[in-house]
Amino acid sequence: MGRDRAAMACFDEALSYTKERKMFGRPVASFQLTQAKLADMLTEITSAQLIALQLGRLKEAGKMRPQQVSLAKRKQRPDRARHRPDRARDARANGISDEYQTMRHMCNLESVDTYEGTYEIHTLVLGKDVTGIDAVS
Repeated sequence: MGRDRAAMACFDEALSYTKERKMFGRPVASFQLTQAKLADMLTEITSAQLIALQLGRLKEAGKMRPQQVSLAKRKQRPDRARHRPDRARDARANGISDEYQTMRHMCNLESVDTYEGTYEIHTLVLGKDVTGIDAVS
């Protein structure tokens, strides 16, 4: 499952759960901090979707550059993608439980973060594009 689809699944699960779960006689979704977490998640997801949409349009027009793909992939780096399930878990106020898909997605994204070094590569691609200079280590 792609990162955006995983993020949407986590968001949907958190939204549904917080609307159903009651605390102090009110849905958890009625509390300010819960709404802020849900708003943050939705903002991140929508931002990623808009970048993907624009890249698709550029590709169809034959104008997409590899550096633009690096920008999109860098935006979707694993630690930021992993932040979405973290927010979903927090919003649910349920802690860590494997009965919800949020924790499965979080574990999958953690494993990607462990073996994927592409964030650094995309950073160098963008750095060279912006400066016109190859970075040295």
